[in-house]
Amino acid sequence: MVYDLINKIKTAFLEEPFVNTVTDGDIFQVDLAKRTLFPLSHIMINNATHQGNVIQFNVTILLMDIINQKDESNKNVIWNTQLALGVRVMDRLNRGDLRNDFWELTGTPNFEPFTERFENDLAGWALTFDVVVKNNITIC
Repeated sequence: MVYDLINKIKTAFLEEPFVNTVTDGDIFQVDLAKRTLFPLSHIMINNATHQGNVIQFNVTILLMDIINQKDESNKNVIWNTQLALGVRVMDRLNRGDLRNDFWELTGTPNFEPFTERFENDLAGWALTFDVVVKNNITIC
């Protein structure tokens, strides 16, 4: 379930402009000093809740790029492009060509802007949402 969910999200982001790299897991294991990674989307599974025949996952995706040190006005460009990226992927996952019987987004995705959150000057959005996945684990 987790593997399929992460791969579906990775695929969705890699098919879009405004992203070079998609990673997952512990953000501190990603070499954020590599400038060639950016724009970067990073997937984190925050928790899972067992609800009978479904499992609800809470997911956060960091959508980020490097702020230009010589012209910090590109922070607004980063916020614009990364928000557009997140909205487009959420739309595709919820009701577009990536929707399937495997999962369903629930609730409303939340976008929280950030700047300078990590060691190199980054700006972007923390996108958090819930997704319900069919529990396909059989009971013996």
